[in-house]
Amino acid sequence: MSAPTYPPRDPTALERTVLQLVGELVVELRPGSSAAGVNPGDSLERELGLGSLERVELLARIERKVGVRLADAAMAEADTPAALVQAVLAADPARHEARPSFVGPLGAAATAPETAQTLVEVLHWHANTQPDRPHIYLRQDDGHEQPITYGVLWRRAAAVASALRARGIGRRDTVTIMLRTESAFFPAFFGTLLAGAVPVPIYPPFRADRIAEYAERQVGILSNAGTRLMITFAEVERLAGLLRGRVPTLATVTTVEDLVQTDADDGPLPPNPAPWLTAEDPALIQYTSGSTGQPKGVLLTHANLLANIRAIVTGLDIQPTDVAVSWLPLYHDMGLIGAWLGTMYAGVPVAVLSPLAFLSRPARWLWSIHAHRATLAVAPNFAFDLCVNKVTSEEIVDLDLSSLRTVLNGSEAVLPGTITRFADRFAHVGFRPDAMRPVYGLAECSVGLAVTPRRHPVRVDRIDRTFQATGQATISSDSDALEFVACGVALPEHEIRIVDPTNGPVAERTEGHVQFRGPSMMAGYYRNAAATQAITTADGWIDTGDLGYQADGELFLTGRHKDVIIKGGRNIYPHEAEAVVAAVQGIRKGCIAAFGVADSGVGTERLVVVAETRETEQAARTRIQRDIQEQVAEALGVPPDTVVLAQPGAVLKTSSGKIRRGATRDAYVAGTLDRGRGSMARQWFEVESRALAGRIARSADLLLRLLYTTYILAITVVAVPPLWALVGMSRQTTTSRRWLRRFSKLVVTLSGCRLIITGHEHLQDLGPAMFVANHASYLDVVVILAALPENLRFAAKGRLVTYPVLGTVIPKAGYIAIEKTKHTT
Repeated sequence: MSAPTYPPRDPTALERTVLQLVGELVVELRPGSSAAGVNPGDSLERELGLGSLERVELLARIERKVGVRLADAAMAEADTPAALVQAVLAADPARHEARPSFVGPLGAAATAPETAQTLVEVLHWHANTQPDRPHIYLRQDDGHEQPITYGVLWRRAAAVASALRARGIGRRDTVTIMLRTESAFFPAFFGTLLAGAVPVPIYPPFRADRIAEYAERQVGILSNAGTRLMITFAEVERLAGLLRGRVPTLATVTTVEDLVQTDADDGPLPPNPAPWLTAEDPALIQYTSGSTGQPKGVLLTHANLLANIRAIVTGLDIQPTDVAVSWLPLYHDMGLIGAWLGTMYAGVPVAVLSPLAFLSRPARWLWSIHAHRATLAVAPNFAFDLCVNKVTSEEIVDLDLSSLRTVLNGSEAVLPGTITRFADRFAHVGFRPDAMRPVYGLAECSVGLAVTPRRHPVRVDRIDRTFQATGQATISSDSDALEFVACGVALPEHEIRIVDPTNGPVAERTEGHVQFRGPSMMAGYYRNAAATQAITTADGWIDTGDLGYQADGELFLTGRHKDVIIKGGRNIYPHEAEAVVAAVQGIRKGCIAAFGVADSGVGTERLVVVAETRETEQAARTRIQRDIQEQVAEALGVPPDTVVLAQPGAVLKTSSGKIRRGATRDAYVAGTLDRGRGSMARQWFEVESRALAGRIARSADLLLRLLYTTYILAITVVAVPPLWALVGMSRQTTTSRRWLRRFSKLVVTLSGCRLIITGHEHLQDLGPAMFVANHASYLDVVVILAALPENLRFAAKGRLVTYPVLGTVIPKAGYIAIEKTKHTT
């Protein structure tokens, strides 16, 4: 049957077509199931088990069948067959997406000077030196690109900074940026810095069916950051407002459009509004993805970021004529620092696509590289497999990737098979295998730590499987050998070491804990000194949480030591168990979590495997559990103690798609794995209920504070006049001090405060001494009078004797009034 050239306008016929396509894909993914079981209102993920990558395939089939080009938003927002029908009906049959136009060479870029101490200085220098040079080419929904020059970015950022200051945002305040990949993000980020505040990028809600999960996760981040203002986009202001109800410090939720209501693109360049910023001022709080636990805010200074950027520029040998392309999210360190701030520093233009634009049509990334003759690109490992599997031959006719000299592969485990498949698939359009460069980094080191040297072939170690028991990486030619990809060598001025659990050095090719140090090392986890101390060694190294070994100076990662399961004295690597389970028929690939749970009864850990499946029939589920038990036992030598077959969506993931083993383990222990998210209406009800509860709790707290304050004022009003009279009538200073001490003890007691004094015995035989309190408040005086001996004399500022009551008390008690004077020579 040939595809029509326009969508059928009969919704009933279109619904049948969509249901048929959905059913066919479900049957392919779940052999033995029936396409007739698909209903219009079924959730594509919850009921039918179609994840983001499966939905890419589904949308492609729908487009081919009915002859339309669906909007990118359909992949993120359409969660039922009925919603897909509406997306098709709303599609414009005449809609044509433009490919990016060829961009000619811009000429050599000017790199920011080494003397720049802050990111603000870097952008200010570029804006003054080359204001009309394109810095960003931002892809629009229709495929055209919007150029943003250094001068325009500076003007917009200065306007945002002015608006933020007008709203009371000042030095070191935190401003959360919850924006998509859009033009507003860039001035919002730098406008925050120009106001002296600290930007906190967080990922925006991208799945309407996960709104409750999103809200719960972000409340913790916003509360930890102490966010005062949030910059977001209009479509989610309702959600942002509800978050404000649960975050006491969050006073304002706004948009860039509301902040800047006039055109800031023209006119003279504004001066630097924050010349007082220093290299040690905070420049970013980057919340970690939380793949193994709760997110923590990595505090990075301007010095940290610039040190990392300069090391990357040197390590990658970035040239003045380079051009970069990125689709990575701007809330992620690899997209924010590596792809954007790094290219800004080097003066290298960067073409930016949204993650949704790439995921829905991966060929867009490749054509952007083609159009810009890009030399630099970066992506996590899965992106290369997505290009191999989803880009058709028809989509890459006349494509040319020969300009690429550096393609960074990082942010997740780099798989040798992926590298080979991508190189083979795109060799005929000019891709060179030596352009692929595996890298390693982490938020605690700003972003980058190790990089494969240029024109250095990708190195893959094939290791004997005894490595799992001995930790010795012995080269093997066996067919079942383990494979690890080298991530390169440490960046300039950075060091990597491998140590044992006592921080002692290990021999080459011996597995151990990966630690690092260098100028990019974070200032610490924001407002979490305990977490910072937990990963920092006594000699100043940071433990990455990763396991690995070194060979010939290159780093090979083998796993996460927090994830390693220790069963009967043997180390079991969860990613290996997950890879085995992924091959079992009926299990959703990429939706498996293996972890250990302590078993006090036997004194070791139990191996638990949680795997998502669409199967509902008991016989099929029994077969899947048996296969998992047998295949894991065969591959690892140890069978799982528990296999949990969970519904789609049960295995928790980060915003970048990494498995959150720690969070999944917590859900398993708490018995909440298969609880489900509930309907959209229910999720909104939960979010709004929690926000209302937060507002009620804050109002109640405010009321109690008001009542308590009134109570203390009443005590003061009642007690001060008699005290004033008694002190005034006293003829001896010792009598006046005695009355003051009794009054202070009475106030402390009536206020409900329990006064605990330690070290009081040291004052009994003390001779003349001076007590100094740094930044003492008036309340401290009452506490000191109640706690210390009666023979205490205060030295206070002279103008206090002009105050009512104090003017009587100070001289009567023999206290000293001191006038401040300036001495000149």
